[in-house]
Amino acid sequence: MGNPTLLFYMDDIKGIISGLAGSVATQYGVDIVDIEFVGSMRRPTVRIFIDKTGGVTLEDCERFSRAVSAVLDVEDPIRSPYVLEVSSPGLDRPLKRLRDFQASIGKLARIVTKESIERQNFFVGRITEVRGNVIVLMTKEDSLKEIPFAQVSKARLEIELK
Repeated sequence: MGNPTLLFYMDDIKGIISGLAGSVATQYGVDIVDIEFVGSMRRPTVRIFIDKTGGVTLEDCERFSRAVSAVLDVEDPIRSPYVLEVSSPGLDRPLKRLRDFQASIGKLARIVTKESIERQNFFVGRITEVRGNVIVLMTKEDSLKEIPFAQVSKARLEIELK
C-alpha cells in the first residue's frame, strides 16, 4: 500500500492544480475532464485532460498547455521538476461528473460501483438517461440498471467498433 501522507499530499496538490487550471480553462472555453499524476515523485508527469463541445483540437491543447504552464510556474504548487501533458480525454474518456453522464446519453459505458447493486459492482451498458442523481443503463441483457451517482467509483466510455 502507498504512503498515506504522500497520497494526501498528492490530493492536495491535485486540488490546487485543479483550481489553477480551472481558471485557465474558463478563459479558453474548455472543461477540465481529469487530472492525474503518473511516474515518479522526483519528476512526476501531470496529465490534464480537457474537452469542449465539439471536441478539442491540437491547437486548443497547445494554447491551454502554454497558459496553464505559465500559471503553474508562477504559483509553483509542485516543488520538484515535472512534465506537463495536456490532451483530449479520448474515445474511452472517464466519466467523473454527473454532467459527463448527461452528455453521454446513448453511449456505451463501463461503471464500477463502491457497493454492490443487485449483487454486482461492475456494469456495462448504454446510458439511456440521467434521472436526478441516478444514471440509467440498458445492459447487453436488455435489463435497465439504476445506479446512484454517489455509488459510482469509476466510470468511462467504452470504445465501440462498428
